[in-house]
Amino acid sequence: MPENGAAIAETKNVCVSFGDADNNRLVLKDVTLGVQVGQVTAILGPSGCGKSTFLRALVGLLKPTTGEVLAYGHPLNGIHPGVSIVFQNFALFPWLTVQENIAVALNGLGMSEEEGRQRVMRCIDVVGLEGFEEAYPKELSGGMKQRVGIARALARGPELLCMDEPFSALDVFTAESLRSEVYRLWSGGESKLPFSLKSVIIITHVIEEAVFLADRIVVMGSQPGHIQQVILNDVPHPREYQSPAFLRMVHRLHDIITKEEVAEPEDAGAAAIATPEPIPPVSPSQVLGLMEILRDHGGQMDVFNLDQLTDYDFGHTLSVVKAGEMLEFLDSPKNQVVLTDVGKQYLDADVNGRKVIFRRQLEKLATFRFVRQLLEEARGHEMSKEIVEEELCVRLCTEDIPKLIETVINWGRYAELFGYSPDAERLYLDQPVSVPNDSKSSDV
Repeated sequence: MPENGAAIAETKNVCVSFGDADNNRLVLKDVTLGVQVGQVTAILGPSGCGKSTFLRALVGLLKPTTGEVLAYGHPLNGIHPGVSIVFQNFALFPWLTVQENIAVALNGLGMSEEEGRQRVMRCIDVVGLEGFEEAYPKELSGGMKQRVGIARALARGPELLCMDEPFSALDVFTAESLRSEVYRLWSGGESKLPFSLKSVIIITHVIEEAVFLADRIVVMGSQPGHIQQVILNDVPHPREYQSPAFLRMVHRLHDIITKEEVAEPEDAGAAAIATPEPIPPVSPSQVLGLMEILRDHGGQMDVFNLDQLTDYDFGHTLSVVKAGEMLEFLDSPKNQVVLTDVGKQYLDADVNGRKVIFRRQLEKLATFRFVRQLLEEARGHEMSKEIVEEELCVRLCTEDIPKLIETVINWGRYAELFGYSPDAERLYLDQPVSVPNDSKSSDV
């Protein structure tokens, strides 16, 4: 608990750098900020300005290069004990039900089975998921999956709830609905607040979201990330998007951010940087093998029957199917797995043609655009594996980063999107694969 008015969490002159002597990248510079009891704090800024890096340092997921991090006025060692985090990518276990996914948060709390069950059910009630306790993530919409993520974070009984771009993966209407529910939860008074929740911090790049939810808005600038201005939000409750006070605050923040971008034109590149997404830990050959099984059975199969013809456990079969979907080689309506037209063209192409198609599909995925951009901006167009891992970890902190980087390198090398030296452990830009004039994939 906070002592003598001390902040729940606080950074003092925190700087974060990634890299080595050849490629050192300053991500945060001299960030000082405290999170007080009874406030919703929004960290507002363009993508790539270091908002998520700041959050990771604040809660102990990332050790700053210099500076100090405090919890309740004392130096923070390890993970902050009073914090739960809601991530933008849901991070649900596909083999667990809604109730089981939420119950994961109770591990290590020493609660009895009945106490745990009651807490989980209360969280399900708070986020409006009654009736879906036994549903699996694949049966849920994006908004419902994020409700599970919020319920799981609340089940831990945090004093500080951290939300890292929690609505960015949702369509605009679902995001607005869930945003309003979070607003009602916090502004509804102590009777509606679950457990010991004292404060909320939300990472966002949407000005209207910050104005709608926050009591205090911290505007961050880029290159490197720094606090540009802290504004107390005086828009009265209940907040309406079209009210004069709301619009005045939106315009004020817009002017601040616009001036920052004019002053630092290099931020345009940072704002446009792709946001990585999780990649299933499977190999291109596994995707190809599953596609060939499908082709041998008419191009469409029930996923359970398909699983019987592989050597994988069911969870890994689903991962291979997911990878195929991301590459647009497969589709999975209901329980069916279907070869797409792009998938059929990939199977029909020769070796070089397949690489061309694979590369073209990789270039559509944000994770590979992100890695390419890192390499394009690096000195000599090469970068150590460690730096790439750090950059991915900042943006996908719930993922198994060693597995992710291994998959990214495997896919990227196969498609000749970039190269990798295992001896030096460095990634580097590669030349595009040449395409024979008679390649069957030329019009993909």
